Amino acid sequence: MKRLFIDLEVCYRCRECVAKCSYPHHPENNGIVSLLEQVARVLVCRKCEDAPCVVSCPNEALEKREDGVVVRHIMLCTGCGTCSLACPFGTIYPEIIPYLVSRCDYCIGRVENQPLCVETCPHGALRYEEVVEDKERDIYLIGDHLAVHSIPWIKEEVK
Repeated sequence: MKRLFIDLEVCYRCRECVAKCSYPHHPENNGIVSLLEQVARVLVCRKCEDAPCVVSCPNEALEKREDGVVVRHIMLCTGCGTCSLACPFGTIYPEIIPYLVSRCDYCIGRVENQPLCVETCPHGALRYEEVVEDKERDIYLIGDHLAVHSIPWIKEEVK
């Protein structure tokens, strides 16, 4: 199955994303930003036991799931950045917590060849291709339509 593939090693080198987004419901939205937020919460977040980011949110917009992944409820989030300041590891980047956001729809049903973001990413950080999860090559599936190349943070069990 073809998926949107993000190589985070390449993507994080950019100071500002210049890839264009064809999401029709919010023309100023850059869907890549919402994908980076999702990826960071699944792969980069340290999944703290006490989750200071969740506790610090004045609007209760963050929730820690049973699997340790922190989820942001965008209808409650005001974009204040308190969670970013509270994160002891600096893994909640303020630039990937947009106040107004529309989630990427992976261009499902809207493209024949590849999404506009893939065509317009000048550094090749985005691809649209057949991808399977391969933990030895640090390729992980996030949902049904997204694959990411990244080295995830994994908490080691103390023996």
